[in-house]
Amino acid sequence: MTNIAELSLREFIKQHISDVSEKYTNTCLTYFDAITSGKEEAYTTYADASLQIDKIYANKHDFAKIKSFMAMEEIEDALLKRELEMLFLSYQAKQIDEKRLEALIGLQNTIESTFATFRPEIDGKQYTDNTIEEILSTSTDSEEVKKAWLASKTIGSVVSHNVIQIVKMRNEVAQELWYENYHTMSLQLDEQDPEEISNLFDELDTLTRDAFIKEKNEIDLYLAKKFGIEKIDLMPWHYQNRYFQEAPKIYTIDIDKYYKDQDIVELSSKYYNSIGLPVTSVLANSDLYEREGKYQHACCIHMDKMGDVRIVCNIKPNTKWMNTQLHELWHAVYDKYLDEKTSYILRDPAHTFTTEAIAMMFGRFASNPQWIQDMLGISDDEKQKIADACFSTLRLEQLVSSRWMQVMYRFEKNMYADPDQDLNALWWNLVEKYQMMKCPEGRNEPDRASKIHVACYPCYYHNYQLGELLASQIYYYIIEHILKSNEYQFQSFYNMPKVGTYLKEKIFHAGRKYHWNTMIESATGEKLTPKYYAKQFVY
Repeated sequence: MTNIAELSLREFIKQHISDVSEKYTNTCLTYFDAITSGKEEAYTTYADASLQIDKIYANKHDFAKIKSFMAMEEIEDALLKRELEMLFLSYQAKQIDEKRLEALIGLQNTIESTFATFRPEIDGKQYTDNTIEEILSTSTDSEEVKKAWLASKTIGSVVSHNVIQIVKMRNEVAQELWYENYHTMSLQLDEQDPEEISNLFDELDTLTRDAFIKEKNEIDLYLAKKFGIEKIDLMPWHYQNRYFQEAPKIYTIDIDKYYKDQDIVELSSKYYNSIGLPVTSVLANSDLYEREGKYQHACCIHMDKMGDVRIVCNIKPNTKWMNTQLHELWHAVYDKYLDEKTSYILRDPAHTFTTEAIAMMFGRFASNPQWIQDMLGISDDEKQKIADACFSTLRLEQLVSSRWMQVMYRFEKNMYADPDQDLNALWWNLVEKYQMMKCPEGRNEPDRASKIHVACYPCYYHNYQLGELLASQIYYYIIEHILKSNEYQFQSFYNMPKVGTYLKEKIFHAGRKYHWNTMIESATGEKLTPKYYAKQFVY
């Protein structure tokens, strides 16, 4: 018997895909052009393209149809119902006044353009983010690192007013849709229960706090000796990067030396070929090296949801950019190897944090002695010589980054709950509590606005930590169930195509056909749990 309701829904979806697919691709192309050129007109073009696609999802007549379909018991096909659920969430997020939407997109474009083209100054000379980070990580001069750190924060004052304005605009949007605030809305529309996420972060705080306290003491001892000062005199600029989001290099190992004469792109291509997931087409279309005006961070863009995937990097021959290259290419691989037979609407990763998990798991390999041996040919003796320091470094990185992510998650949650509070104080209270790093005496500047994610990629940062949890969960599953091994330290998955096959079949091909926890349980035998992260980095 013909199911009229399902036929009608399929026709609606077909028309929707026809309306949105070309505009989606155009939006991605204009964004790629904007961030790789840094041109103001390119950002304007991107904003216009974004508005066109947002207008589709803002269509109130179509949203009414979607709600009517949601009420129909006759729609029984599981994948069709899943498409409908995804459409409902996507449309509901845009059910706001068109002029408000235009203003929101325009303001975000202004902020992002400012970040992309801003260069901090020290003594009248402009510096790139890479150079600022180099000063912070290598200098032993307290005055020099202080100047670099302070210079890096000046972007906060430049964009602070606009950031507060856009936070309030986002809250107005959320409240118009009957959500408490934008943070709550963002999680729920992304199939995340705010209470569940907060419980995960509370549990993670409990799991990592004691271990971090011990490691933080070791960091402080090291840095005090490095700068020739007392521990009590350590300030934020002594911690070797702008936010203390990455671990200071306190262990006696120089992993950068293995990469300083290497072709990072060639190494990454060789690795992906070895596990049966070639990235030749991705690299050919990507923008990989820094230049004036270009976006200074890194990202991956799936241009058409049909396999045209590109990454943007600013590669230098060091461990950081080897990690970043692996990380971004794993985002690309996830997108590239989505099942082409899956409906356009479900042809996405199960969740943003599931693609982060894959990227993080493999990004860790940049400082893994087994990976370094497999890719660069170091001897067994050299591998053993660096093994303890490599693991200690990775463990420290994880503990430090997990505490930083506590700050970001809790800051955004509290900022959207009350954007009129003293946000400067909120920021530093969280930094002091979770990172145990003190605020410079008398400082009352909008340092929280200097982090681009707060302004331009809101309510997303917690997904990085969820990704880290899942990365460890998948890592242990692969070793135990795919490789049938109990060797957890010396693994790189190099030249193991069965790992690539597992990832394609159990994770990539699932797309967004299922709720993310359903996919995780199917792929690993358990729902998302922090126990493997703790097993790998805490105990």
